[in-house]
Amino acid sequence: MQRIVECVANFSEGRRTEVVGEIVAAISATDGVAVLGWESDVDHNRSVVTFAGEPAAVVEAGFTGIQVAAALIDMDRHSGQHPRIGAADVVPFVPLYNVSMDDCVRLARELGARVGKELRIPVFLYGEAALRDRYKRLAYIRRGGYERLRECIRSRDDRRPDYGPRFLSSAGACAIGARDILIAFNVYLSTDDVAVARRIARAVRESSGGLPHLMALGLLVKGSAQVSMNLTNYRITSIHRALEAVRQEAHALGVAVQATELIGLAPKAALAATAASYVQIDNFSLDRVLEIQLAHRFGLDVE
Repeated sequence: MQRIVECVANFSEGRRTEVVGEIVAAISATDGVAVLGWESDVDHNRSVVTFAGEPAAVVEAGFTGIQVAAALIDMDRHSGQHPRIGAADVVPFVPLYNVSMDDCVRLARELGARVGKELRIPVFLYGEAALRDRYKRLAYIRRGGYERLRECIRSRDDRRPDYGPRFLSSAGACAIGARDILIAFNVYLSTDDVAVARRIARAVRESSGGLPHLMALGLLVKGSAQVSMNLTNYRITSIHRALEAVRQEAHALGVAVQATELIGLAPKAALAATAASYVQIDNFSLDRVLEIQLAHRFGLDVE
């Protein structure tokens, strides 16, 4: 029985292509792991590398990626739009096939202990893998960024890492966790006023009373104001619903949606449902997707 777990690792480098290349190459070289894709953003100064495989192999690839990033990225010199605490900033495990969330929690804690012990990097467990309630939310761990964490990790018990030392080297800290599938979706506005994006983000995100399972930030990216969103349960808050909420808030502020952007991968069901919502297909289901029917009926691998 094949077991597949996914890891969507975020590294604090999006400008030096050679550094990103070394990290990706190290992950790719791990037996039993396939890199599904990666992308970098200059303004965020951040790269997302998605890889998957058998659980033990993905843990090994995660460790290797963190090790290479720690050696090549100096957080004392890092700057970017996106919140971050370390060179290997976030390393989540996601259950895909014949793998449970409990399995991913075990993998996250296994990797966290190893990173803390062997690499001497502070590790915060988050999401379903969190050992403390306050660390369940990634936003809490990254509040104030690398600079703030460097100041208070030694002295404040509410910033104590789960593994590793209570001080930061130039590699910073790492958040390692277990979570469900997350869709990273960004909306660019027809303005460069980042205050507008922040106001819209505040209106639509769950923590401010907006849509459930939606996290959002307002940033300045590629010269435009961007509403950067994470959909943590696309079955409840879909891409379409999130976009329409942003569009409504933007219209009220006299701006428009200029473009959107998908970061990393998204399930076919989420993308198909979004298309169906826009054309208002009341009787839509995945059974109406031709390729899915062909794959089901004839075992065909149809793109």
